[in-house]
Amino acid sequence: MNAHDLARWTRFAGKGGIGKCTAVVDCVAQEMGEDLMFLKDDEITVLMQLPEEGFYLGHCEGVVGRFSAKDVRFHGKLKKPVMTKRTS
Repeated sequence: MNAHDLARWTRFAGKGGIGKCTAVVDCVAQEMGEDLMFLKDDEITVLMQLPEEGFYLGHCEGVVGRFSAKDVRFHGKLKKPVMTKRTS
């Protein structure tokens, strides 16, 4: 992920993303730079649902990466992402 995308996702996470979840297990990143690493009871901000079934993009401890829904407990229904276009 390039620096621009990372900054954009980090800003979105600061606004709450599309929801929150809590890790139910420790998860070690299998692919560095792609997977999110977290410990049991860490709170993760959900950024988007990925095309892969059961996987999401999330933000935890300043890191953005992919995680599996089976490793977390969602705090409620996720928001629908809203696509906006910036106007100059």
